[in-house]
This record gives sequence, C-alpha cells and structure tokens, in this order.
Amino acid sequence: MFPLAIRAITATSAMGTGRAATAAALRDRRGGLAPCDLAGMPGGVWIGRVRDAEAVEPPAPLAAFACRNTRLAELALRQDGFLAAVEAARARHGAARIAVVLGTSTSGIEETERAWARRGPDGALPAYDFERTHDLHALPRYVRARLRLSGPCVSISTACTSGARAFLDAAAMIAAGLVDAAVVGGADTLCRLTLHGFGSLELLAKGPTRPCAEDRDGISIGEAAAFALLERAGPGDAGGIGLLGAGASSDGHHMSSPHPDGHGAVAAMRGALDSAGLRPEAIGYVNMHGTGTRANDAMEDRAIAALFGAAVPCSSTKGWSGHTLGASGALEAAIAAICVEDGLVPGCLGVDRPDPAFASGIAVANRAARIDRVLSNSFGFGGSNCALVIGRLP
Repeated sequence: MFPLAIRAITATSAMGTGRAATAAALRDRRGGLAPCDLAGMPGGVWIGRVRDAEAVEPPAPLAAFACRNTRLAELALRQDGFLAAVEAARARHGAARIAVVLGTSTSGIEETERAWARRGPDGALPAYDFERTHDLHALPRYVRARLRLSGPCVSISTACTSGARAFLDAAAMIAAGLVDAAVVGGADTLCRLTLHGFGSLELLAKGPTRPCAEDRDGISIGEAAAFALLERAGPGDAGGIGLLGAGASSDGHHMSSPHPDGHGAVAAMRGALDSAGLRPEAIGYVNMHGTGTRANDAMEDRAIAALFGAAVPCSSTKGWSGHTLGASGALEAAIAAICVEDGLVPGCLGVDRPDPAFASGIAVANRAARIDRVLSNSFGFGGSNCALVIGRLP
C-alpha cells in the first residue's frame, strides 16, 4: 500500500495562506492566534481565524455550496499550484480514476447557525440549502465538482483524526485498484458549536494555547484547509516527498478523554512504522497531536516515550494554528512535508520549558537538522487514533 508520492500539497490556516507563508511562520516563530472577535463566541479566548477566506466565493456554478467551510477550502485549493497539479493528474488518469477523500468535523454548520438566528416567529427556518452547506458530505462534493472529477467521493468524520484518516483510507483505495490517484485532506472552520462546546468542557485556554508547557491550560480553536494529491510512487520519484506509511486504532477508552497510558496512540504509531517498514530510530521528528490540555499532552508524552524514549525530537505546532479539529491531521501532514524539505524541527511555540514530568524529547526552540521522515500524530474524541509517516521517497 505504501509508499505513495505526494504530487502536490497545500495548507492554509491562521499561520498563513499556502505553504510558503506557513513555512515562514514556522521559521520566524510567528503564531497566528489572536483574541476572539467573532460575534456570539465565548469571551476571553484566542482563536486561529483565517480572515482572507471570508471574502472568497466559490465559482458561480457552485454558488449554492457557499459557506465558511467552502470558502476556506476554495482559498486553499487556489494555492501552491494545486489546481494545476490535479488538472495534470486528470489528464493522465481520467476524471473517474481520481478519488476525493476529505475529513471534516463540523462542515458548514456555521451556515446553519446563521439560519437558526434568522428563524421566523413560528420557529421556521428560512429557505436554506442544508445539503450543500451543513451536510458532512458537502465538502468532498464541492471539491470533486470544483476539480471536475468523477471518481469515488468519500467523507471522513472521525473527530480530530479526520484529516489524517483521509490519507490512510485513500491509500487503501489506490492499493485496491479502485483509483489511480486521490485528493485527500480536510477543512474545518470556526463556529459556535465548537467554541461553546469546548468551552462547556472547560478545555479552552485563557490565552494562546501552549502545548507541552508545565502550566498549559487548554486548547485554542482554529480553522484550516489542507489538501494533498496522492499517486503511486515510481522510480523517478526517489527523494521526493511521499506518504511512507499510516496506522490507525480505536481504543474506545472514553468519549472525550484519552486512555491515560496511550495504548491506542502507541498502536497507531506502531502501525504507521510497520506499514512503512521502519524502526523508531528512522524517524527524525514527531509532530505531536499536542492540543495543550493536561490529559492529552501527558498521554501523548507517555506514548511517544514508550516507542522513542527521548531520542527523537517532538513538538506540537498547534501553538501557531490552534487546534483545527477535522483539518488538523491534513494541516500537520503539510507541516511535516515542510519540515522534511526545510530541515526544520519547530519547537513548541510560547513554551519556556516543557512539563518536567514528560519523558519524551520535547523541543521548545527551533533547530535545523536533516529530517528524512516525520511521524505525525492525530487523536480524536471517542478513542480514534491515526499516525502518518511523511518523508523522502526511497
């Protein structure tokens, strides 16, 4: 099933629009989080808002899909030559041989929140296209139509592993011969549901999130869209960026709390390494899920230490972007590709010293190093776990 070539990859978040801006934010240690100024949201919290997306509209034939999630997806699709890369793949394989497999957790529910605010005196909602905005399948339907593809179209909604799980499921489709290529990734946008929901769980940080800090106090919610084009790797791809392996597990420990010893996380990471035919020492950097909550970061530290000890540098990049929920795994796959290409270990942002109880090799400052392979973790509510290995193709 592996390796697969990543022909194109793009990411847009509060860190920046496109890969170059994202890489510059990482290098310059310039985060994108700011105090929340959206109406109807909890007060005193920080968010990762992508203001540029708010002025974007889908092409006129797809105007019915317009919502915050689609606008952000459209902005991301326009970056990094992604549209041209998919067009070239469509010419090689045909539109029916390219799948679209995308993750999201809330899709266009922000549009439904707007409709709810406009309901009539009798409680009736205004005329509104739920199918092409609110629906979880709206995102992949839009992207498939936007890219003029006609292959399988799949929605992934496994909480915060959705964007990473899209890579794994698409790889299985290519291996099975169902398609020759796949557009994968995810998009999730800010809405009242997630901010008030995480607020009710008392998980929102009082300032910008600081994963792995000794005094970390919670998450900051962000929004992002990230996409990749996967194809089978050939002899001419050696040294390029690819998906080398992926692993997933479901521990089902608790609806919202991870297993304290990280059994499911370890299983997902081992699965990713095994599928890539790699030992732990072959990994140059671990991009943590690292949400900034007490329980998640402590669990992940134990899981990473069980496999890697303190020998491999690891950090979370959510201090830059916030937790982008269903898009986080795709965003961090793009960040992993940047780390390989630029030889960068991005230390946790805003952290003076990591939790002294941690046993893994937490990096708090940027360092330059040759990175051939990155293991990127994603964990979600309900015990969903997924790990990807992104690196140089053999």
